[in-house]
Amino acid sequence: MALLLILHRVANYDAWREVYDSVADLQKSAGVTRESVHRMVDDPNNVLVLHYFDSVDQARAFTTLPELKDAIQRAGVQGEPRFEFYA
Repeated sequence: MALLLILHRVANYDAWREVYDSVADLQKSAGVTRESVHRMVDDPNNVLVLHYFDSVDQARAFTTLPELKDAIQRAGVQGEPRFEFYA
């Protein structure tokens, strides 16, 4: 099992969440087996996303998908998201 940790700041959580929810099929087809979303207690536009995969290779491939990059832009992510991989 592999874990992809994604940390990023968003302009507006509700707008971000709408886009995030709209790409559920993309996540599933890319190998996401489980996911969760968390917001920082004192800064609700600071978001942590956890995605689980069967392998680190799948997780790395997911982060390079053009559709993901498009969703990140449409969702109002500020700056570059931080991707961390765990096995």
